[in-house]
Amino acid sequence: MAVSTRTLDLVSAHAAQGRKARRIADAVVESLREDGFFRHFTPASHGGLAGTPQDFFIDQIAIAERDMSTAWALGIVAVHNYQIALMAPQAQDEVFGDGPDAMISSSYNPVGAKAETANGGFMLSGRWGWSSGCLHCNWVLLGGVIPGDGYRTFLVPASDYRIEDTWHTMGLQGTGSNDIVIDEPVFVPEHRTHRQMDGFNSVHHQTSPVYDLPWAQVFIRVVNTAAIGAVRHALVLFKDRVGLSSTDMTKTATDPDVLDRIARASNLAEECLAVMVSNFEAMEAAQWKPTIEERVRYRYQASLVADRCIEAMDLLMDVAGGRSVYLGSDFQDLWHDVRMARAHVANNPVGFARNYASVLMGGENGDYFL
Repeated sequence: MAVSTRTLDLVSAHAAQGRKARRIADAVVESLREDGFFRHFTPASHGGLAGTPQDFFIDQIAIAERDMSTAWALGIVAVHNYQIALMAPQAQDEVFGDGPDAMISSSYNPVGAKAETANGGFMLSGRWGWSSGCLHCNWVLLGGVIPGDGYRTFLVPASDYRIEDTWHTMGLQGTGSNDIVIDEPVFVPEHRTHRQMDGFNSVHHQTSPVYDLPWAQVFIRVVNTAAIGAVRHALVLFKDRVGLSSTDMTKTATDPDVLDRIARASNLAEECLAVMVSNFEAMEAAQWKPTIEERVRYRYQASLVADRCIEAMDLLMDVAGGRSVYLGSDFQDLWHDVRMARAHVANNPVGFARNYASVLMGGENGDYFL
């Protein structure tokens, strides 16, 4: 599968509108649906493609080269169909009952959640932030901790929650990552939940071996890979800026410092891409069953992408000229978008570095979302 040129052109055409409206244009969503983007991880048994992660993320990068917000939000929405494929068959039937292009948002942070055991399921209430693309979805996956049982993800239909408009941010405005609120406890049946340890142990009911890959190995890439496309986008904008600054930009094409910055910025992004593709190809060669040490390493490497891309953007921003400081500068908008990605907990490498080093030194793994 590959996103069509028509869709990519639509992404470009609607990017400014999406940033202003703080949501992705419906025309873009529909075009991606027609391209099959949302069915990439849907199991074949429900009309999906059961595709590989590396193919999906190459598409996400292509979208991000036109607009990082679109790639971020709709990449997250589309990747959830992989998690649904790991859940109980009844949950899959409910979600994919209307077709393989299901659209589900999420917020996995359990801090604002209250979950209690009930007969046949759980009662859930609370507030969850950063639910990217939620305005386009009719389901949401919410994180919660059951006392004495541990962390689970709860699948909740749109009729059981409300969306609160909170997304006023310095970047990634188009993602529409608003809050999900459940004011009064709602019932979530057991089959609409996913245990953290089931995700960790790759428990599923599918026949395709791609679903043997632990769920977290897929998700941790969706919240940073778009930044690679954003750096590529920035390099295109930088090329177009030559001669547009109030300073002497005619020397840009030959200035040694600027040339060095361009090379380093591009290489940082391309190294991130190479590592991501190499990791997934290695997992595919291992029948999608990486070892714990490999999983720990892959999680750490994924967490470095945002920092690498911020470094690339800073290299370019420092020599982008005076026009880049004005509000509304497309280059500045990209600079902010990439920095916003770093705010996601999965893009803070500190804890993942400690865990990776500990495992390398013979210690026990302490992370169960990998």
